[in-house]
Amino acid sequence: MAHSQCCANPPTLSPTGGGGAVVEDLGGLRAYTAGSPDSKLAVLLISDVYGFEAPNLRKIADKVAASGYFVVVPDFFHGDPFSLSNAERPFQAWIQSHTTDKGFEEAKLVVAALKAKGISAIGAVGYCWGAKVVVELAKAGEIQAAVLLHPSFVTVDDFKEVKCPIAILGAESDHLSPPELVKQFGEVLSARAEGDYFVKIFPGVAHGWSVRYRTDDAPAVKSAEEAQSDTLAWLTKYVK
Repeated sequence: MAHSQCCANPPTLSPTGGGGAVVEDLGGLRAYTAGSPDSKLAVLLISDVYGFEAPNLRKIADKVAASGYFVVVPDFFHGDPFSLSNAERPFQAWIQSHTTDKGFEEAKLVVAALKAKGISAIGAVGYCWGAKVVVELAKAGEIQAAVLLHPSFVTVDDFKEVKCPIAILGAESDHLSPPELVKQFGEVLSARAEGDYFVKIFPGVAHGWSVRYRTDDAPAVKSAEEAQSDTLAWLTKYVK
């Protein structure tokens, strides 16, 4: 089934990972934060189904923060990320409690909290599950730039309504958003009268490669770092 690829290669979660700090309430959610809270530019990282304690995700947050952004990784799952080892709660049961619609509503509260802090521009980056939340933010005009990596749950129609520059980074092997579908996303975006877009398919990688890579796998790390570089380039261009 397609969702099995969504859940492959689960990370070992670490509540104390990363060089930043966990705050108890940002827009109503716990969140990992990195970078200066005095920055006027923010980036929202929205996780895959394994949530905000994933070590690689926090490394990415720290790297983005080093470029001058205040980075926020909210706990949209409220301490209940998907667990592949929980046989009594398969993915379909878990996702009913953690829909992307609910994530979008909560993400809007986080965006509002950032703006209330004096943030003037916000970019959002979504991985797998998080990509659907980010595309909804982009459709609602809530953010200044969007990046989707190996997106799940997104449709061709979503991209007809996107209101900000958007980049889509896909995998060569991805049952959830195969290259053919990602190319269709790009075709829809190219037909828009305005708004920059970027579409790229990474060869030799599978769904989840950008955030669930093994740090001892040199080719995997190289592909993930290329995705991180592309992501940061897009944010630098449009979140300023």
